[in-house]
Amino acid sequence: MTDPQGVLAEHETEHTRDPGQLLRSLAGLKAACALYPDGHPSIDGHVENAYGQAQALIGDRPGVEIDILRGIINVDGESQQQASRIYRRVIDELAAMGIDSIHIDARVAPGEFRALGEYLADHHETERDTSESVAARLSSNGVAHISLGRILPVDSYEPGQEWPEAPEEIFDADYRESVDKARDAFEHFGRGLAPGASVIRELLEVIVGRASHSGVAMSQVLALKSYENLTYLHSVNVTLLSVRLGERIGLDELTRMALAEAALLHDVGKTRIPLEILTKSGALTDREFREIRDHPRLGAEILIGLDGLSPLSPIVALEHHIGFDGSGYPDLGSSRKPHPLSQVVSVVDIYESLTGARSYRDPVTPDKACLTLARLAGKKLNPALVRAFVSVVTFFPIGTVVRTTLDELGVVVRTFEDDTLHPTILLVSEDEPDAPTREIADLRLRGDDGRHIRQVAESLSADDFQFDVPRILRSTTV
Repeated sequence: MTDPQGVLAEHETEHTRDPGQLLRSLAGLKAACALYPDGHPSIDGHVENAYGQAQALIGDRPGVEIDILRGIINVDGESQQQASRIYRRVIDELAAMGIDSIHIDARVAPGEFRALGEYLADHHETERDTSESVAARLSSNGVAHISLGRILPVDSYEPGQEWPEAPEEIFDADYRESVDKARDAFEHFGRGLAPGASVIRELLEVIVGRASHSGVAMSQVLALKSYENLTYLHSVNVTLLSVRLGERIGLDELTRMALAEAALLHDVGKTRIPLEILTKSGALTDREFREIRDHPRLGAEILIGLDGLSPLSPIVALEHHIGFDGSGYPDLGSSRKPHPLSQVVSVVDIYESLTGARSYRDPVTPDKACLTLARLAGKKLNPALVRAFVSVVTFFPIGTVVRTTLDELGVVVRTFEDDTLHPTILLVSEDEPDAPTREIADLRLRGDDGRHIRQVAESLSADDFQFDVPRILRSTTV
């Protein structure tokens, strides 16, 4: 059969366009730029691959528009269901960065992909850039023919995910008291009625003196959080983790208490920002974006005016979004290094933010959060502090639900600072979640061939199962 009008050929060309290959090449480019120094041959290879994939997708067209709508890839307005299933992981990674739309002009040059990779590598999931700020950053690096964006659904039937503002149940009494007291204190800040230093000290005594020593409390802090994690709760969690990191790096007691106070109050400036902006599920306007970025300055101003606080608290509030390399905000000059305690809080703040839910994204599992810290080490974060923190929290903290390479389900019941990837787990039955097998599996063990008998294949959300993780932890002795 002939096709004189080329209708079938044109249909076949459209059908075989594979946007997933380009998306995967961009993910590889991002990883290479995060891992290798500028000029490394591996980056050159990924740039060449991304450029080639883009050209193949564009063909003789003026460009290509890839939009991801509700998890489905669309190429120039045409839905690609199969590619969306195959490249789900890449789609999720882009969504975590707030990228739903990638438009590439046919005039794009290979160097623009290099600059794009550097932008993606320098970006982390806690940042919320507006479309305008993304365009400005790309343009300043010579990217004129690639645009990234976020798509805001315009129908009213599927609003952004609404998460509860706190966990349904807090299992440790001291942790619960810490959260309740912090809520009251931050409500006072929000009304412009700052609590006295004695209130802050009393709250710190509960957090540092009691809750930080609770294994149950720490397992709930480190777990994937299916709740909004508002400022007061986030601040308690950052304090608990900062104290642990301070102990790990050998800070003396007085310095640890100063660190705890600074960690508790690092985000106090957000109490002056409307809650509807902080929890907005859609794209931020430029004004809203500037308001959020102003919270370090607001926090420092609030704390400077309070008597009885450590002089380091306003410094940490001002600097906790300034990177180890001087980048970030507010701009205090690239030559200024943040105070060491600010660097500690920065590491913990990013991890704790990632593992908590937001209206504009799902929570990130602890292992993926640790990988994000590793990518930012040496740039935004102090690499020595990242190493110390990961050794404390580990990739799979106690209470994490995991699936092994033998397709077993388990709950992490013990971790090891010298081997953060191989915890001890209690095997549990997916069919009978309340009846653990009581088989303990140490993932450090190796077989006769020298290989690990089993390893973690993936971490999972306990919400996807009916596991009573706190009960399992309380009833398990390792």
